[in-house]
Amino acid sequence: MSQEIKKVVLAYSGGLDTSVILKWLQTEYNCEVVTFTADLGQGEELEPARAKAEMLGIKEIYIDDLREEFVRDFVFPMFRANAVYEGQYLLGTSIARPLISKRQIEIAKEVGADAVAHGATGKGNDQVRFELGYYALNPDIKVISPWRKWDLNSRTKLIEFAEKNQIPIPKDKRGEAPFSVDANLLHISAEGKALEDPWEEAREYVYSRTVAPEDAPDIPTYIEVEYEKGDPVAVNGKRLSPADLLTALNKLAGDNGVGRLDLVEGRFVGMKSRGIYETPGGTIMLEAHRGIEQITLDRGAMHLKDDIMPRYAELIYNGLWFSPEREMLQALIDKSQEKVTGTVRLKLFKGRVSVVGRKSPYSLYSMEHVTFEEDTVYDQRDAEGFIKLNALRLRLLHRQKG
Repeated sequence: MSQEIKKVVLAYSGGLDTSVILKWLQTEYNCEVVTFTADLGQGEELEPARAKAEMLGIKEIYIDDLREEFVRDFVFPMFRANAVYEGQYLLGTSIARPLISKRQIEIAKEVGADAVAHGATGKGNDQVRFELGYYALNPDIKVISPWRKWDLNSRTKLIEFAEKNQIPIPKDKRGEAPFSVDANLLHISAEGKALEDPWEEAREYVYSRTVAPEDAPDIPTYIEVEYEKGDPVAVNGKRLSPADLLTALNKLAGDNGVGRLDLVEGRFVGMKSRGIYETPGGTIMLEAHRGIEQITLDRGAMHLKDDIMPRYAELIYNGLWFSPEREMLQALIDKSQEKVTGTVRLKLFKGRVSVVGRKSPYSLYSMEHVTFEEDTVYDQRDAEGFIKLNALRLRLLHRQKG
C-alpha cells in the first residue's frame, strides 16, 4: 500500500463487514489492529465482538459503555436546540458519530496508533461524519476507509473473503439481509434493499421499538417530564440519569406507537435515500421541550432559536459537530435555556404525543394579561397607536402606488 501504517484503531461491531475489514487491514497493511466497540445503547450483546476479535488475534480490545456520555453530552445539547433535519428527522444516527470519532481518537492516543479506520461505505453520510470528527480532533491522523479502497464490493465477495480467512459467518448472514440497520439509545433506523422503493409501504416487521399505532392501547397514557435548564431530569416525579431517562421514555413511547417516521432525505453526498426511523423517547423529548419553552422563553428568543435551528441541524447531519460554527450556535442555544425549567404533562395515544399542560417557576404566561374578563393591567386603548405605527409604512407604500 502507498500509505505506511503501523497501528490502527478500528471502529468494530463484530459483524461480517467489520470482521472482514479487520482481517483486510492486517493483510493489506501488515499492521497491528486495535478494536473499539462502543455501547451506545443499541441493545445488542457486545461480548461476542470481544470473542471474535480475540479469535482474529487482536491483543488490545476496547468495549466502552458510552451511554451516559452519549445522552448527556450529545443528545441533550442537540435537543436544547429542538434540532430537526428537513422538517422531520431527529438525527439519531448523525449525533452518535461524533462521540464514536472522539473516542477512537482518544484510544489512538492511548495506544500510540497512527491511524483509525471505519466501516462506512463510500455512498453514505457516515464516512463524512466519522472523518470530519477524526480530522477535527487530530489533524495528522491517518484515515483508512476500506469501502473506498478494496474490491470487495458485494455480499458474495465479502463472504468468500471471510471463508478464505476462517472468519466465522452466522447462518443468517449468508443470505442477503432485507435491510441495513443502525441503532443506539436514541433511535433505530432501517434503510436499503427491501426499503429502497419509496412508493412501497414498509412492512410491520421493519419496526422493532414501537408497536403499530393501531395496536396501541385504547386508553391514553399521561406522563410528566421535569426540566432543569433545558434538559429533562425526571419522569413522573422520578429523577433519572440521562441514559435511564431516555430509556424510560423509549418504553413509554414505544408502548403507545409513538416515534415512527418514513422519510426520503437529502444526503450530504448528494443523493436522496429512504429511511425508516423509530425515535420513540426523542419524539416525546422534542414535544416536551417545546412545551416548556412556550412558557419560559421570550418571543424574540424563541423565534431566533427557530431561525437558527435548521442551520444547527444541518451541521450535525453533515458531520460538523466539532466545528466552530456549531459550538458558537450551541453557546447561544445554551444561554437561552437558563430559565427553561419546569414540568410538562403529555398525552400519548395511538402514535401521537401532545402537550396538555405545562408549569414553571419562571413562567412568562400572565393570566392577568390574557384574560377575557375585566383587568387592571392592560389598557386596550394602547393598541390603537401600536397598530397605527406598524401600519405607517404600509399606508405610505399604498399612497405611492396610487
